Amino acid sequence: MIQGIPVFDLHCHFPVAGDYFPDYPKFGKVDFGKARIEGFEARNYGEVWRKAYNFPKPEPSVEDDAVMADKWIKDIDAKQIEKIGWTSGGGNDRLEKICKMYPDRFYGFAHHHPDSENAVEVLEKAFKEQNMIAYKILGPMVPTDLSDKKYYPLWEVCQKYDKPVLIHFGLLGAAGGTPAGINLSPYAIADVSKKFPHVKFIVPHFGCTYMEDLLQLMWTRDNIWVDTSGSNQWIRWMSYRLSLEDVQRKFVETVGPSRIIFSTDSSWMPRGFAYIYLEEQHKNFRFLNLNDNELHMIFHKNAEYLTGLI
Repeated sequence: MIQGIPVFDLHCHFPVAGDYFPDYPKFGKVDFGKARIEGFEARNYGEVWRKAYNFPKPEPSVEDDAVMADKWIKDIDAKQIEKIGWTSGGGNDRLEKICKMYPDRFYGFAHHHPDSENAVEVLEKAFKEQNMIAYKILGPMVPTDLSDKKYYPLWEVCQKYDKPVLIHFGLLGAAGGTPAGINLSPYAIADVSKKFPHVKFIVPHFGCTYMEDLLQLMWTRDNIWVDTSGSNQWIRWMSYRLSLEDVQRKFVETVGPSRIIFSTDSSWMPRGFAYIYLEEQHKNFRFLNLNDNELHMIFHKNAEYLTGLI
């Protein structure tokens, strides 16, 4: 908790040995730390970011999942974090086992590709049998418009079990990552979010370079939520001057605290839970004159409501 306010971080990645998303083609096999241009290396943006936050160098995720889970529990105990939502963890079956190690602290997302084999049946199993609390999709890695009718059965399963869908839009993977695709903007779900008004959609990272699209989408759709996860380095790459406080202010002034979800996008050790993100965002929300009840919504209640834990 922070100043007596409990924290449920709804967007983290359990650090597994191997691919976080095993059925996403090539994902996890690209060096996202550097961009390579015509035989010479560009600035290492990942290293600049790590040093700016004074983060330790990541350890390779080669340990047994039980050992890593124990490390994470000790870390969030020390930092007084109540619950973690893992949006990935080496596939649904593997993440199910990880979450069972600490069922009152760890909560998993189904995170298989929507075009993977038997995707609908796999999603229903995740909700009905594996106790998954939501579905995670990487929009830029899906080659078909997410509003296409072929995905309707997936949304119908989410509606049936009242489970939210978290979809990453915008740049994927920072330097060396994916800057383009048919599902880069949150507008990709403008149609489907209208056709399925009872499905709750979560867009992370304040829209990740598509903030304006997300704001307009949230203006017209009350079943869209935003999460605040990560360092939000995309802000530095906008063509106009913008700060994290500016971003937080705009969402507070428009959609309000009832549809904002705090998250960190934490993953690797030895950093563990990125407490500096919690402090930074909490400070900005305080300066925006939110009261304790409104902060409780952002840092805890909204996540519990969306995932059916209250």
